[in-house]
Amino acid sequence: MKLDDKARYAKTHEWARKEGKVIAVGISDHAQHSLGDIVFVDLPKPGSSFKAGAVFGAVESVKAASDLYLPVSGTIAEINNVLSGSPETVNKDCYGEGWMVRVEPEDFAEFDALLAPADYEKIAQTEE
Repeated sequence: MKLDDKARYAKTHEWARKEGKVIAVGISDHAQHSLGDIVFVDLPKPGSSFKAGAVFGAVESVKAASDLYLPVSGTIAEINNVLSGSPETVNKDCYGEGWMVRVEPEDFAEFDALLAPADYEKIAQTEE
């Protein structure tokens, strides 16, 4: 299982990474591997606002569909349009080109409260 040392993680397997004034969000390597080949990603419209823990989209694979939970409260600043035509990008590069949304956070303290990579790894390993 790969981890991004610059990211923080939610127990629901989303990662979040500070990128200046926004936070990029995607699903972890553990999540994309568990789902299998991703065939569809449903993302919200930019300008939509969500509270931390709210469902902001969904990802579908050949195995299952799974809701996506926003790890921090905020407004969607940008979505990754590449995923509408190439959802498999999440499988290939979940921490890079496979990011899903960029969020203008309400409070960066929510980011700081997310799991450190080592703590997330312990949770993910218990599910394998």
